[in-house]
Amino acid sequence: MHDPVPTGPVLVTGASGTLGSALVRWLTARDVPVVGLDPVPSPTAHVVGSVADRPLVRRTLRAHDVAAVVHAGALHKPQVATHPRAAFVTANVEGTLALLDEAADSAVDRFVFTSTTSLMIDRQTRAGRDGGATRAAWLAEDHAPLRPRTIYGVTKLAAEHLCRLHHEQTGLPVVILRTARFFPERDDRAHRFPQSDANTKANELLFRRVTVDDVVRSHLLALERAPALGFDRFLVTADTPFTPDDAEALLRDAPAVVRRLFPDYEALYAQRGWTMFDHVDRVYDPGHAARRLGFRARTTFATLLDVLRRGDDPAPLVGPERWP
Repeated sequence: MHDPVPTGPVLVTGASGTLGSALVRWLTARDVPVVGLDPVPSPTAHVVGSVADRPLVRRTLRAHDVAAVVHAGALHKPQVATHPRAAFVTANVEGTLALLDEAADSAVDRFVFTSTTSLMIDRQTRAGRDGGATRAAWLAEDHAPLRPRTIYGVTKLAAEHLCRLHHEQTGLPVVILRTARFFPERDDRAHRFPQSDANTKANELLFRRVTVDDVVRSHLLALERAPALGFDRFLVTADTPFTPDDAEALLRDAPAVVRRLFPDYEALYAQRGWTMFDHVDRVYDPGHAARRLGFRARTTFATLLDVLRRGDDPAPLVGPERWP
């Protein structure tokens, strides 16, 4: 089965970023017309500017006769510590509204919005057992109420509501992809983990991480199927080997649960000096994406262990993205 190729021209925002640049390169390599937009100049940003610049967005959509939009541009979680809140509102809320408004007034017939699982985490969920929880939280698209704990999550949730409203009012097909962690940067709370960065990312494949390669595939599927879907939102993350029945044990003793599922993981980890988190406070369930979008991640924790068994370098799975 071949990866789906969306019809173009496709506007990709955030074209200088990790995901946007990978999407631009993928589409270009397959002769799909693509226009990259980003405020940061780069080889994949054909138009340099902000999505909050309505005249620029309008000119870009109409000059290139854009048929599809992938809105991957945003200020992200790692930038919470370096950017003011107002910048998040401008980029993530005002920029999304400008794109939606101008898309509805042009030839665009589908819209894919890159959202985040971060908006599903509130302070109580994040506290886990330290906050008195007795089970790991099992999170799916219907999780509520949503009370994001950062300006990043708040603005992405607001942008999701704008996407829903636009679909309801204009009929524009919109697919929202709540992606799990795929950023290459170290977590902004890395000091809480005794593990190396690669070790941390490997552990996260069990419950809250996905590779850039798989995120790209999810966006291509969303582009292809948006007209038939109309409106929907999906969690995009690697398949978890856990079930809700594991939730209590995961919060109490995660290594024991992983050992039961993967008896040789500790020996494979030991060869690299790796260790497992002592507890897991939440698990993202990608089942809806598998059932309705047809998306299953190719890279999982089991895939990573296969790499370690062969003695190969796991860096391509837990390090930088692999797109040419």
